[in-house]
Amino acid sequence: MPSTLTEATDPWCLRPGESAELLRGHPWRRFVVLGDSVAEGLCEPVEGYPDVQWADRIAAELRAVRPELAYLNLGRRGLRAHEVRATQLAAAREFRPDLALVVCGGNDAFRPAYDADAVDAELTSMIEALRAAGADVITVGMFDVSHSPAVPEHLRAGIGERMRRLAEHTRALADRLGTVHVHLTDHPLTADPSIYSSDGRHGSARSDAIATAQTLRALSTHRIPSHAVDHEVDG
Repeated sequence: MPSTLTEATDPWCLRPGESAELLRGHPWRRFVVLGDSVAEGLCEPVEGYPDVQWADRIAAELRAVRPELAYLNLGRRGLRAHEVRATQLAAAREFRPDLALVVCGGNDAFRPAYDADAVDAELTSMIEALRAAGADVITVGMFDVSHSPAVPEHLRAGIGERMRRLAEHTRALADRLGTVHVHLTDHPLTADPSIYSSDGRHGSARSDAIATAQTLRALSTHRIPSHAVDHEVDG
């Protein structure tokens, strides 16, 4: 990545004024985040990009339109999908969200014993519970971190296959359950070393900026969810 590239000049990031246009009139007032370290936010700083992690960025952009937006991030590093559900779902529902981001399964997919069906079941449980509580749900297919220069060569193929399987399973769940889905796994920069941190497991500030742009663009097609319309009619 050229040293002169910054978020303002990065063609994969938000353009000036784009966020305000994408989110103009959005209905969400209570945003909750569930997940692992990707949700918690462990992005590595990159010169030219603000050191603000993905979920916080989304909340800030939503709040720029609705300053009263309430935001709760329950994400905790190291958790597998069943641990996210067991430790975060109840608190997320108690928050009474109308928008929820669920991102997990990466710690499962890092393991050779990754059980795709078990992770699918955990994600399904969380998505269905949050939607039943009145929230629109964002799901994500993460960048394929097997391309990180910090991943040992002998582990790349296995991690890559499992991460892509997780992404495809999550996309299928999104189609079936009606989530706002952000598919980053096949992004043109997924093999670019500049989007990964030096630990070989997480992203950089650049990847979080790119993920934010993709998320807001996906949200822009869901700005008036059915439950929000119902709430307006009900007063």
